[in-house]
Amino acid sequence: MVDYKNYKVWQKSHKLVIAIYHITNTFPKSEQFNLVSQINRVCLSIPTNIVEGCGRETQKELARFLYISSGSAHELEYLILVSTELNFISKKESEKLLKEIDEIKKMLFALIRTIKKTL
Repeated sequence: MVDYKNYKVWQKSHKLVIAIYHITNTFPKSEQFNLVSQINRVCLSIPTNIVEGCGRETQKELARFLYISSGSAHELEYLILVSTELNFISKKESEKLLKEIDEIKKMLFALIRTIKKTL
């Protein structure tokens, strides 16, 4: 079992959750059960799956949950793009978020690669 709080990717994805929640709070109320719900859910999935993977017995299981986190990061990237095109997020804010998401995706990939080398 690994302490998830020690992973920089978890720390970064946790900060992203807080930022995303603040941003989606400004979306139109008509999107509360649509886009807002989907963005918040998928954003939470990134650090949550890291946490769950760290609580598992084997490195192989951890890697599986990191793959799920990576998939969620890719999905979030698209949802930010569509939210920007719908003018719910400014281009400047979108660029900042997309940069953070890209860094998280790269960190997850590197961590998965490191774990797979030990298997």
